[in-house]
Amino acid sequence: MSSKWVYIALFLGVASCGEEKVEQPKDQPIQWDTKKSSDLNRGISDREADNIQLYLEMRPDWQMTKTGSGLQYWVYKKGDGATPQPDDFAEIEYEITLLTGEPCYKTENDEYEEVRVDRSDIETGIQEALKLLKVGDEAKLIIPSHLGWGLLGDFDKIPPLKTLVVDIKLIGIKNK
Repeated sequence: MSSKWVYIALFLGVASCGEEKVEQPKDQPIQWDTKKSSDLNRGISDREADNIQLYLEMRPDWQMTKTGSGLQYWVYKKGDGATPQPDDFAEIEYEITLLTGEPCYKTENDEYEEVRVDRSDIETGIQEALKLLKVGDEAKLIIPSHLGWGLLGDFDKIPPLKTLVVDIKLIGIKNK
C-alpha cells in the first residue's frame, strides 16, 4: 500500500515540473502595425465596393463613369454651360441619401446652395464632381466613404463608413 503512495507522489512531482504558462493580461494593448491597418482598410474598401456594385446592378440604366479616386458619376441630363474652376462659386441643388435610400440632406425647394469649388467643407466627392459638370447638368454620384465623411461620419445624419448617393444639379457659376 505504501508503494502506491510513493508512485503517486513521484508522478505528481514529475507532472509539476512542466513549464509554467504565463498568461498575458487581458487589458494589455494589442500590438498594431501598418500591415494590420492596411489589411483592415482593404477589407472595408472591398466590402464597400461590393455593396456599390450590387446597388448599381439593380440600376442597369445608370451609365456610370468611374474616376481614378473611386467617384462614380452619370450625367443624365446634359447642360450647355461652363464648367466650374477652382475658387469659383457653384450654385447647386442636391439630395444626399445612403445606399439604403435613407435620406440625409437636400436643398429646399427652389433654393440652391452656393459652394466654393475646392474650398468649401462639402464632401470631397462632390468637389471632384463639380469640376466634371457643366452648368445645367444633372447627375447621379456614388461617393465612397473615403470621398464622403469617412471613418467618423458627419456626427449628424451620415454614419461612419457610409457610401453616399447624390442627385446633383449645377445651376450656375459665380466667378471669384
